[in-house]
Amino acid sequence: MKKENLTLVQEWDKTFPKSEKVDHCKVTFANRYGITLAADMYTPKDAKGRLPAIAVCGPFGAVKEQCGGLYAQTMAERGFLTIAFDPSFTGESGGNVRNMASPDINTEDFMAAVDFLSLHDRVDADRIGIIGICGWGGMALNAAALDTRIRATVTSTMYDMARVNANGYFDGEDSEEARYEKRKAMCAQRIEDLRTGEYRPAGGVVDPLPDDAPFFVKDYYDYYKTGRGYHVRSLNSNGGWNVTGCESFMNQPILTYTNEIRSAVLIMHGEKAHSCYFSKDAYAAMVKDSKYAGNKELLIISDAVHTDLYDGGGKGYIPFDKLETFFQENLK
Repeated sequence: MKKENLTLVQEWDKTFPKSEKVDHCKVTFANRYGITLAADMYTPKDAKGRLPAIAVCGPFGAVKEQCGGLYAQTMAERGFLTIAFDPSFTGESGGNVRNMASPDINTEDFMAAVDFLSLHDRVDADRIGIIGICGWGGMALNAAALDTRIRATVTSTMYDMARVNANGYFDGEDSEEARYEKRKAMCAQRIEDLRTGEYRPAGGVVDPLPDDAPFFVKDYYDYYKTGRGYHVRSLNSNGGWNVTGCESFMNQPILTYTNEIRSAVLIMHGEKAHSCYFSKDAYAAMVKDSKYAGNKELLIISDAVHTDLYDGGGKGYIPFDKLETFFQENLK
């Protein structure tokens, strides 16, 4: 499949220090729609033979140079070949429109990452897992329900992007009338975009931060708008998604068949995260009336808020020992 020509930054421009325990390089691969994705590949130094592999993506509106890369590099330190990739239309990845999201295409992005790893000469194709962070946790579950090659899935501080777009935060807009008004506004925006010839950006994390901002907005600001996690290519750190960028999520649930996932799944979330209800409800739906509940686990991390599972929050909240054990046991 012909790939797009991408311009990739070669110097280290991550929000986390480079590890001396792994080798790093940039790679590209195409998805089923012909969009070329850019990824950072991390390989344990001096590793021999074919390795178990993990593809990492997220958070929603972030880039691979932020916490997705941190997860990938850390798991490579623990013996896995890993890639952290930018989704279609964002970061260094291709796509001839920018700052768009799609439940279908973005699920395909995970499956294309599995394609790439399956054919890599350093990877054992029977030992591939995925990690989805924030909104990409939902996409990871959708991919695991569709892709039988995925042997193990971890979601971290997960968002169900279909639910939040259709129902609003905390399901506060879960009504036909509220959804109608959203659809009406989206349709009006489509016409405005056509008239101006460009997509209107929705804006990333609000800056400056209002004094009366909800806690979860302050939480996001603390990561995306400060030296802790700011990155020049991150949508959340800058102009955000297009106003119509997530329109199709309103009408396309992504977690419909998760109770048919046969492979192992670990869902982890911070106890004090505003978003914890997404993971609790997704886990409950995944094991309800399922014949495959035995290898599913919900891990609630005491005291952690949403972004604490982005980078550890300075307190080591990300349970990398648990992740290592989970993947070792399920990527045999």
